[in-house]
Amino acid sequence: MLKDRNKPNWRDRWYHIVFYADSRQGRLFDLVLLVLIAVSVFVVMLDSVKSLHDKYKEIFLFLEWLFTVVFTIEYFFRIIISKKPAKYIFSFYGIIDLISIVPTYFSLVLTGGQYLLTIRILRMLRIFRILKLTRFMNASQVLITSIRHSSYKIIVFFEVLITTVIIMGSVMYIIEGPENGFTSIPTSIYWAIITLTTVGFGDITPVTAMGQFVAAFIMILGYSIIAVPTGIITAEITKASKKQEKSKICSACKTENHDADAKYCKYCGEPLDKSD
Repeated sequence: MLKDRNKPNWRDRWYHIVFYADSRQGRLFDLVLLVLIAVSVFVVMLDSVKSLHDKYKEIFLFLEWLFTVVFTIEYFFRIIISKKPAKYIFSFYGIIDLISIVPTYFSLVLTGGQYLLTIRILRMLRIFRILKLTRFMNASQVLITSIRHSSYKIIVFFEVLITTVIIMGSVMYIIEGPENGFTSIPTSIYWAIITLTTVGFGDITPVTAMGQFVAAFIMILGYSIIAVPTGIITAEITKASKKQEKSKICSACKTENHDADAKYCKYCGEPLDKSD
């Protein structure tokens, strides 16, 4: 009786298969899922080609609903077997799983809504978990942390940038005027933005000597400004990388802040591999 009580039920077994990739069944489930996702996205892209759409419209529609039904069943099955359904529903993968099936149902009332199904490609992120590419996951965590820590500096940078383009746009409106294509201050600000970012569409160009001088100044200024956010984030990445090197990260539960000489995770007991 005690043995049967400790034996995992069908929900526990399927939970381990669906949400973990540390078993043969789990890896197989995720690999089949990734193939279905890739094929479904490919079908949506082919359907957007007019000649193919006109010729194979019914086939594409059938496949689209077939994949949507399969992914809908999978989504609700994940909720059923989850130990904490709300945690899965509001998790990153849970939200992605939901919005990957919604566009097909939207297409019933919104023309062209089915083409939003290409968002299913985001579900391919599960390949990191399947292949256990923890070094890439750790690298992405460093990048996210760096961007978060440098957010205030970047906000200040954008405030300065917006102020600069407003001033430069206003100056060019005064110098060139409507007769040279600078019909309003917003239009002049648009010109200042594309000039400062060195895009240069060429739809609006200064004619006067003073306008050309200001344009040249903005172009040179643009090369300097572009390097600012890059330097800010790079500095934060360097700091985050050094901090990560000092603490080991568990490849199983992704818990950080382990001691440098720790061999096992203090939360789940898994071995800590410094090479990851």
